Amino acid sequence: MTHSNDGSKPPEQTPEAFPGNSLRPSRGGGVPAIVVPIRSLGVNHRGRIASHLLSLEPQDRYLRFGFGASDEHVQRYVDGLDLARDEVFGIYNRTLKLIAMAHLAFPAKMTELTTAEFGVSVLKSARGRGYGARLFERACMHARNDGITHMVIHALSENTAMLRIARTAGAVVTRDGPESEARLRLPQATLDTRITEIVQEQLAQFDYHFKQRAHHFRKVLTLLQADKATTTSPPPSRDA
Repeated sequence: MTHSNDGSKPPEQTPEAFPGNSLRPSRGGGVPAIVVPIRSLGVNHRGRIASHLLSLEPQDRYLRFGFGASDEHVQRYVDGLDLARDEVFGIYNRTLKLIAMAHLAFPAKMTELTTAEFGVSVLKSARGRGYGARLFERACMHARNDGITHMVIHALSENTAMLRIARTAGAVVTRDGPESEARLRLPQATLDTRITEIVQEQLAQFDYHFKQRAHHFRKVLTLLQADKATTTSPPPSRDA
């Protein structure tokens, strides 16, 4: 299959400017960006991963998988995730709903030029907040720390949002009709990237457990309020 470059010239990346280098990334003008807790998802999150992907709008599911995947196909994909080898990252809202997630697929065998593949999905209600870019930065940092040298994204050419994220990071995008491939060379890991990943994961774990306790508290409070309303309701009238 012949690939033709789409003519885009990737911006030059310095190690300091590379995605995932800073613990507190900055927006334009040097203003610190809001930290988004992104945690690694293990086997106990498989059910929520499935719920997230099954909740995608038809068009979003089409862009994520490259075709109109059925519920059965999505479930097979989730069941087949090798969470011992690959990495899945997620963003939860305050009600513990998985609103955005990324899959970083590693090769079965490590080689000198090792490539990992990235895929991401964001629920419609959570769009426009930069979650896709944040997940890509997190995945890049983890890949670097694991010795990965290249990140690759296979996407439909109409998936402009995903390809824009890749181009912004400095990836070279080649197009072959309806499909495109973005390839990004990753710099070597540094002490900063290793420490940053540890700190970010700890913060995300703390955030998740805090939301978990708050969610449980809200459920208990709702039950108590419902019980109180039942016990304090006036008795039925006995008027003839």
